[in-house]
Amino acid sequence: MDFINLRIILQQECQLFPGAAVLAGVSGGPDSLCMLDILNRLEFKIIVAHFDHCLRPDSALDAEKVQQVSGELNLPFILGKEDVKTLAQTERLSPEEAARKARYRFLFEQARKAGAQAVAVAHTADDQVETVLMHLLRGSGLNGLKGMPYRGIVPEWDGKIPLVRPLLGIWRHEIIEYCRERGLQPQIDPTNQETVFLRNRLRHELIPTLEQYNPQVRQVIWRMARTLTADHEILEEYFQPLWAKCLVEQGPGFVCLSLPALEKLLLAQKRSVLRNAIGLLRPAMRDIDFSSIQRAVEFIAHPTATHQVDLVSNLRLFIEGDKLYLAEWNAPVLNSTWPQLGTRTSLAITTPGTVELLNGFYLQNLLEDLTPPGKFSPPSDEPFHAWLDADGLTLPLVIRTRLPGDRYQPLGMNGHSLKLSDFLINHRLPARARPGWPLVCDRDKIAWVPGFQPAHFCRVTESTRRVLHVKIEKTQ
Repeated sequence: MDFINLRIILQQECQLFPGAAVLAGVSGGPDSLCMLDILNRLEFKIIVAHFDHCLRPDSALDAEKVQQVSGELNLPFILGKEDVKTLAQTERLSPEEAARKARYRFLFEQARKAGAQAVAVAHTADDQVETVLMHLLRGSGLNGLKGMPYRGIVPEWDGKIPLVRPLLGIWRHEIIEYCRERGLQPQIDPTNQETVFLRNRLRHELIPTLEQYNPQVRQVIWRMARTLTADHEILEEYFQPLWAKCLVEQGPGFVCLSLPALEKLLLAQKRSVLRNAIGLLRPAMRDIDFSSIQRAVEFIAHPTATHQVDLVSNLRLFIEGDKLYLAEWNAPVLNSTWPQLGTRTSLAITTPGTVELLNGFYLQNLLEDLTPPGKFSPPSDEPFHAWLDADGLTLPLVIRTRLPGDRYQPLGMNGHSLKLSDFLINHRLPARARPGWPLVCDRDKIAWVPGFQPAHFCRVTESTRRVLHVKIEKTQ
């Protein structure tokens, strides 16, 4: 094994330096023992971390072996443990995904506690080939076909600490030979032979078959991944401005995109934006398959009657006006431009006074005398300001959300009323905004629906002497 080349990889590709700690994920198998030995020989400051998935009755033996090796090297050892079968059932994950989630959650928690510069794992060149084939079979795009990087930030686990793979250019047969030469005695996981797992079927069945067509197929796929990684870096620079134009808002459990901006994109650009949006909400997904992206593209072009569709991995797409939302089904998606009262049913409005709303909004009101009376013309371009005849109201007013049977008498209908629900529908207030939309009321009558005209009964007339100015604004 070329140590000079490995040192270069650690410095240039992994961007590690010996002065700060590296948390090494060590399973006890050949790959991870090889990585641990190399890092130690190159004098890196190492913290050894082992995670017991509790998938085998004898899994504790692996932990004992890694702890023993750590002691012989005089390195700190950390043990994590979780019943992955239970996790998989609880969160409806495959055993592989549950194991991966539990393992990386543990590794990055420990890395943060230790102030480590990186988490190092022992993925090899063979693992890279298997990963690329897995993504290919799922109908991956470029992001999946480029495989795993030597160094990368995975926001799901940590926004700053990178995951590094020093052995990504080393083949498994080289590692086995290294362990033999160094006298390392790895633990062999028997589940690596079980073809019930997709990766194992690729390793033991598909790749040997492909080698009948091209004996160098592993090297070819590995080089292709390296080439596509470089191509992807170039495309990322081109992609970011497109993403910035499409992204309207991102919050807990949702991403909001501009439909007009999306519709101007070429099909490949549109797919990239959608793939990125899904990746933000589901970073643990190894790759998003073609069918999911195509279903999203078709939904944008031909929305369903409900303007909503189930997409993938408990995510939904829905359209409101000129916005496309990708959201978890249970995410409370609120548009940041909407004033919302939430679940509070009724609050008194002192005059003058201020009421805090949700989404950073607040309501204020104050009395203004008209001199001379009636000489006032409310601006027509201020939908979140209302000027009401104070003497036609019973103060204090209250602010509440809608109630069953609510009716509204909007200005401009000559005193006629209609169902509040019909008024909101006619004025195209999105359905999700209506339950929490604030209403300014005089006892049982709605005096103003913010964003629209005030009520007829409290309108400013020629005889108005005092104006109640009510406004809703957002904190800067």
